[in-house]
Amino acid sequence: MEQRRPESHSHWYHETQSTRATQAQPLVPEAAEIEDRFLLGLAALCKNDLHETLQAAQPALLASRDLYQLFFPQDLVTSLTHTLTLYDRLSTALTVAQVTGVQRLCNHYAARLNPLSGPDSSRESNRRLTQITEYARQLATQPTLIDEAALQRLDEAGLTAPDIITFSQVIGFVCYQARVAAGIHALLGLPVRWIPGVTIPPDAEALCFARRPAWRPRLSAVELRYASDSQLEALTFCQPQRAVSESAWLLAHDGDALYGWSKLINELEGKITSPEGQLAAAVAARINGSPVCFYRYAPEKLRDLLQAGIEEAAASASAKDKAIIQAAAQLTRSPERFSAAHLQPLTEAGFSQPQIFNVIFSTALAAWNNRLMQSLGTG
Repeated sequence: MEQRRPESHSHWYHETQSTRATQAQPLVPEAAEIEDRFLLGLAALCKNDLHETLQAAQPALLASRDLYQLFFPQDLVTSLTHTLTLYDRLSTALTVAQVTGVQRLCNHYAARLNPLSGPDSSRESNRRLTQITEYARQLATQPTLIDEAALQRLDEAGLTAPDIITFSQVIGFVCYQARVAAGIHALLGLPVRWIPGVTIPPDAEALCFARRPAWRPRLSAVELRYASDSQLEALTFCQPQRAVSESAWLLAHDGDALYGWSKLINELEGKITSPEGQLAAAVAARINGSPVCFYRYAPEKLRDLLQAGIEEAAASASAKDKAIIQAAAQLTRSPERFSAAHLQPLTEAGFSQPQIFNVIFSTALAAWNNRLMQSLGTG
C-alpha cells in the first residue's frame, strides 16, 4: 500500500487529536515567528530593576538561545545515526510544554509544529511516534519512571544512541525553559495560565537517597578512538566542570549539544554555586529523585532533613532557607502554578532580585540536569 504523508496537523492537544484537510490552526500563529525563541517575548516586558537583572544574566540567556537554535533549527538533515527529524523534536517539545502547562511555550511549539509534515502512516512510524511521546511525557512529568526498559523501548522503536542523547537533551532543555519562563512570569506578576487536568506527581521516595551511589551510564559511551573533532572539542571544554565530568563521554554522542549545555552551565556557575542556588538545586534533585545531583548540592546542615522530605526540611529550616525550599519546590513540581506569591517570602526574607534569579535559574537548570542523569544512568 502506498504510504501517505499528511500536509499538516492540529497540534494543540497533539497526543490525542489530529485532523487532515480542515485542521484547526494553532492558537497563536505569530508565536512561531517571535525573535527571542528562549524567553519568547518576556524580556520586552521587563522594566527598571528587573530589566537590569535580566541584562546581567545575558551571557546565560544568549547560551540558552544558541541551544534553542541547535535543537530546533529551521531545517534539519537526518542521517543513519541521527534519525530524529525536526517534526520529532518539535513534537517532543510540545509534549513537554503541555506537561509543564506553560502556555507561552505551548503556543510557540504548536505554531512551529503546525506546518510540518508528520511521519508516514506505517505501523512502524506510528509505533515510533507513540514511544517518543510516551517517553517524553514520563521523563518530563516523573523522571523516576524512566528505567532501562524505557530506554530499551526507544531502541526497539529505532532510535540510535546519538538519537537518545539528543532526545534527552531536548526534553531537558524545554523543562529548563519552562521554569525560567514561569519564574520571570512570577517576577512580572503575570499568570502563567495552566492547562486544566495537569496533575502534580509525587516526590521521589526517600529510599532513593539512602546512600550516595556512583553514577553509571545505561548506554555505551563514545570511544576515544572513534570520537570526531567536534566531540573531542566538546569533551575538552567540559571536562573541568564537576557537573559534567561523570557523563561527558556518554553525552558526547551529540557533541554540539554537550558543548552548548556545558557552556550554559559555565555561564550559570555563579548562580548555581551561590548558597541559595545550591539549596534550590538540592530541593529539585530531591523531588525529581536524582541522588547524584542531590549529594552534589545539598548543604550538610539540611541534607538529612531534605532526605526525609521537602515539607520536613521547610518546617525545621530558618526563615531564609524555608523561603528557598518552598519556592524551589513549587517551581519544580508545578511551574504552571508558580506566581508572585511564591516569590514574596524570598523578598520578605531579605533576598535581592539577583539572588531570587539565582533560585529560579538553579531550579530550572536542575530540572534539566536531573533528567539527564536519571534517564541515561543509574545512581
